[in-house]
Amino acid sequence: MMPFFADLVMRTDEARRGFETNSVVLDAVGSGMSLERYRALLLELYHVVWHFNPVCAAAASRVPDSHREIRYYLYEHMHEESGHEQWVLNDLDAIGADSAQALAHTPSLHTLALNGYNYWAADRRDPCSVLGMMYALEVIASVYGGPFSTAIRDSLLLEGDRGVSFISSHATMDAEHMASLRTILNTITDESSHDAIVESTIFNFHHFTRLFEAI
Repeated sequence: MMPFFADLVMRTDEARRGFETNSVVLDAVGSGMSLERYRALLLELYHVVWHFNPVCAAAASRVPDSHREIRYYLYEHMHEESGHEQWVLNDLDAIGADSAQALAHTPSLHTLALNGYNYWAADRRDPCSVLGMMYALEVIASVYGGPFSTAIRDSLLLEGDRGVSFISSHATMDAEHMASLRTILNTITDESSHDAIVESTIFNFHHFTRLFEAI
């Protein structure tokens, strides 16, 4: 039987390619963004990142003892991700937007849909669905975070990681996270959880692409 991680990659490949072949994404990764567009992206990212750990906590509270190793994995991952929304605020501050602007910002419909689905899936669909959210976001960060942060740095004439600390740090960090995520995904054997994780991955790729496209 094919390991579930390999099956997940295969079943969600079209959604992943939908992100990486999107013309807006390709242009941003290749040429960077204007200050206005990058600021708009960070404002949306703040609300995605702020909800990441609460979604994981909602899922962890629903994970049955039969999947306790997933609950422990979520605990550890939440600890590692704690406070990362502050990195987004720091980047906003570096490009001229204060934290009050981020807190007052009304997220786009795509961000609201993304967060709403992830909470619903963790609570009502299957708590393991949170691993689909994690897989999609970590693929995006680990594969595209490095080139994107470099393009932004060059286009906006930023020095070092100032203004791109969140994206550039996750490019390296999430490459490491992917190895541990692969291991935990391969421990899941029930088909209902497999289907929920696949659905979540496709949904997260789709709406993150729409979020990026709308900036």
